[in-house]
Amino acid sequence: MIDLVWLIPCLPLVGFLINGLIGRRFSEKTIGWIAAAAIGIPFLIALSIFSELIRMAPASRSVQKIVFTWILSGDLNVPFGLLVDPLSMVMMLVVTGVGFLIHVYSIGYMHGELGFRRFFCYLNLFVFNMLVLVSANNFLLMFVGWEGVGLCSYLLIGYYYEKQSAADAGKKAFVVNRVGDFGFLLGMFLIFVTFGTFSYTDVFAAAGEKLAQGGLMVTMITLLLFLGATGKSAQIPLYTWLPDAMEGPTPVSALIHAATMVTAGVYMVARCSVLFALAPISLTTVAVVGGATAFYAATMGVTQYDIKRVLAYSTISQLGYMFLACGVGAFASGIFHLMTHAFFKGLLFLAAGSVMHAMSGELDMRKMGALRKKLPYTHWTYLFGTLAIAGIFPFAGFFSKDEILFYSLQRNLGFWLIGAVAAVITSFYMFRSLFMTFYGESRVDPETAHHVHESPPYITVPLVILAFLSLVGGWIGLPILPGAHVFTAFLDPVFAPAKHILDAGHHADHPSVVLELALMALSLGIAIVGLLGARWAYLTDPSLPGRVIAQIRGLHTLVYNKYWMDEIYDFLFVNSIVSLSRFLWKRFDEGVIDGIVNGAASVMRGSGSLLRLVQTGLIKDYALSILVGVLAVIGYLVLR
Repeated sequence: MIDLVWLIPCLPLVGFLINGLIGRRFSEKTIGWIAAAAIGIPFLIALSIFSELIRMAPASRSVQKIVFTWILSGDLNVPFGLLVDPLSMVMMLVVTGVGFLIHVYSIGYMHGELGFRRFFCYLNLFVFNMLVLVSANNFLLMFVGWEGVGLCSYLLIGYYYEKQSAADAGKKAFVVNRVGDFGFLLGMFLIFVTFGTFSYTDVFAAAGEKLAQGGLMVTMITLLLFLGATGKSAQIPLYTWLPDAMEGPTPVSALIHAATMVTAGVYMVARCSVLFALAPISLTTVAVVGGATAFYAATMGVTQYDIKRVLAYSTISQLGYMFLACGVGAFASGIFHLMTHAFFKGLLFLAAGSVMHAMSGELDMRKMGALRKKLPYTHWTYLFGTLAIAGIFPFAGFFSKDEILFYSLQRNLGFWLIGAVAAVITSFYMFRSLFMTFYGESRVDPETAHHVHESPPYITVPLVILAFLSLVGGWIGLPILPGAHVFTAFLDPVFAPAKHILDAGHHADHPSVVLELALMALSLGIAIVGLLGARWAYLTDPSLPGRVIAQIRGLHTLVYNKYWMDEIYDFLFVNSIVSLSRFLWKRFDEGVIDGIVNGAASVMRGSGSLLRLVQTGLIKDYALSILVGVLAVIGYLVLR
């Protein structure tokens, strides 16, 4: 089956082409199921390849499939090659599995939309590019998928292009990502200059010989690659596009936040673990930026009332946790959290979409409340997602987040503290969203309340499946028990070279079981503190948030307005660039460029006007001209 790995990215492209070229002849359901099948069949193929991979010896679990020669120029030989190894396998399963459920959900959610066919074309193209990104065996092919998901995010975020805010959000996502992508491109150039190839296998095998540990070149390469990751995975300072991405349809939010685009940066850093292990400064930068983003975005989630924006800031924060894990050298833990996050974040976004579906598009949690009886499936699934992201045992998020905190403490107490504080805030604002939406007194508009009803099976079935995965998805990473953490064991062959570099020179003692149990209990206690705080503030004493806001109005205003980062960026960068562009347009383009072109035209027009005077069309004028010419010649000859 490994030889058929090329079908995994190919089939979504086929779905895109079928619906794009002849889809106007099909019904909505046919279009939707063609698109869903284009993701579901690759998921089944990925499962089959996965079963084949785990039967191999761990050291042999890396197979490359060269589909065709893509670029051949001099010494540059870049194939369209796919890599099957534990890391790419995890990513392919997550992208196709969660992506399939989102496609099925979208069939019901997007029913009746004028752009139904266009939406599913974009969705299939999005998944195709993400699968190219995660299955590529070289940096250049990865970059094609990297740019492809950027294009598709622009198309999907701006899906309602007639709405100004949606069009602006799509452009913002595209432009901000170009900043990061410029860094990624420079990093790739340095890799080619250093190694003469873009192949992962060749680059990582030669890294130890061609790059000095802590040297300038490896530090530059990894920092530039990480700049690309901060854009794609919405980290400080390039995170501002992601909250605005909520302007797209809810399934788009789920796909971007859970299974595709924003996880690309984490995947890329993990894939380049050997390079980052050789660059201590870069690795520390990854940890600092990840930890800071986890805390910073969590604080903004506390003050938001738009349910999708709460989840958007939650995504930024959780991605920060993944980078924190990679920064402390726990690459497998970062990917573990990426996987569990795909389950519960996909669930939360789709459940939020179900609430919107029932509430006629309402997003403001202040206009909700007491919906659990009218939306039982949505309530229970959203509850499961909240328990998972908060890190409540035995839900998936408990295992992956606890693991990140554990390794952060081993590396640096400061990293653990910032992660722990972010975890408390995460638990608080997620249970806040749960209680404001489904509990307490109803604040639903009476006109809307009459129409509130549970969503159809197209929507609820994917919710139930993701809720189940949010419950059991972390059990493959059970700590303490010998051999129980099968996820880390599966990924070990990929990250072993980086681990060898990081462990070189010092003996890593395995912490005691008592310490691990204590940290697990502390991690659970942190989540429970956030839960109890939210319950007290929004159920026991609902007037408490208002009183607290009145006491810290200045701080609340600062955080509610997202620290005015968009305004600061507008002042420092956007407005100045716009002003410079207008200056160049008026002064240089119109004044210089157009002036030169128009001046040349004026000279030629004037010359033509003068020459036109000798072309009167009258014989007597021509005779006179000939006579004057003859006399001039005779005069010259006589006087010479």
